Amino acid sequence: MDQLLASLRAAAEPTRLRLLALAARGAFCVMEFTEILGQSQPRLSRHLKLLCDCGLLDRVREGANVWFALPTGDDGALPRELVARLPADDPVLEADRRQAARVLAERARIASESFRRNGADWDEMRALELPAQAVEDALLALIPFESRGRLLDIGTGTGRVLELLAPRVRQALGVDASKAMLALARARLSNPGLAHCAVRLADMYRLPLTDRSFDIVVLQMVLHHAEDPAGAVHEATRVLNDDGMLLVIDLAEHDRTDMTDRLAHRWPGFSDDAVNRMFTASQVAWRDPVTIPGPLPIRIWPAIRTTADVTRELAL
Repeated sequence: MDQLLASLRAAAEPTRLRLLALAARGAFCVMEFTEILGQSQPRLSRHLKLLCDCGLLDRVREGANVWFALPTGDDGALPRELVARLPADDPVLEADRRQAARVLAERARIASESFRRNGADWDEMRALELPAQAVEDALLALIPFESRGRLLDIGTGTGRVLELLAPRVRQALGVDASKAMLALARARLSNPGLAHCAVRLADMYRLPLTDRSFDIVVLQMVLHHAEDPAGAVHEATRVLNDDGMLLVIDLAEHDRTDMTDRLAHRWPGFSDDAVNRMFTASQVAWRDPVTIPGPLPIRIWPAIRTTADVTRELAL
C-alpha cells in the first residue's frame, strides 16, 4: 500500500502528469522534455527523479545521454492507467503532443543526416534492392496474431521489425549498438499504438537481459555483419524462453561480392548447413526455412528453443 500511495502522490502534479503522458509516446531525454514543456532543466530533473524513485518512469543511461520512458510489462500498468484517464482533448496535452512531434522529427532528421555524412546507407534492403515487402509478409506469416508474447529484435536498426510485429506481441524490445540508429528507431516508435515497444543500447554478444525472458527473438540482416555469427546466435538463444521462437533472417550464401563489398559485409550470406550448425550448438531445434527470391536471395531460418537431447535428435 505504501508504494502505491507514494506513486499516486508523485503523479498528482500537473507537470509530472504531462511528463507521463509524453513518456507514453516513447523515450525522451531531459533536454527534449525542456524543449517540449518550456521549463528549466533543474526543475524537470527534480520531477523526473520523483517519478523514477516511485517506479512510474524508467531511467536508462546510454553513454552521456539518459532516456526516460514508461516501465515495460506489468511494471508499467499503473502509469499507463493514469495516462489513459487523461482527457485526450486537454489543450495543454495537445500542445505538448504538437511540440513532441516537432522534436521527434528533428531527432530523426539529425540522425539520418549523420548517416549520410558518414557515407552509410542505413536501409540495407533498399541499398541492395531486396524485396523488403516480401520479407515482411513472410515474417508476419510465421508469427500469429495470438502469440502475444515478448519480442526481442537484435540489431533493430530503425525499429521497423518492432513496428511491424507490435500488434502481435504484448511487449517488444529492440537493441542496437548504434546510437544514431536508436534515434531513428525512437522517432519511429513514437507513433500511436507502439507504447509497448522500446529500444536500448546493447552489445549483441553481451545482452544486458536475463536468461529465458523472451518468447520471440529476431536477428534480421545482422549476422552477415557479425564477426562471430555463432556467438550472436548463442547469446540470442540464452534469452529465449522454452518453446520460444528464434528467427534468423539473412542473405543466403552467394558469390555477388560486387554488390556487398561496398557495404562491408563480413560474410557472403549463409548456407543451410552453416545455420543448422549454429542452431544445434545453441540447442535450438531447426525448422523448415523460407526463401524470398531477389537479386540476393534471402532466407528465413526459424528455430524453437528446446532441450539439448531433443535438439540433437532433430539434427541427426
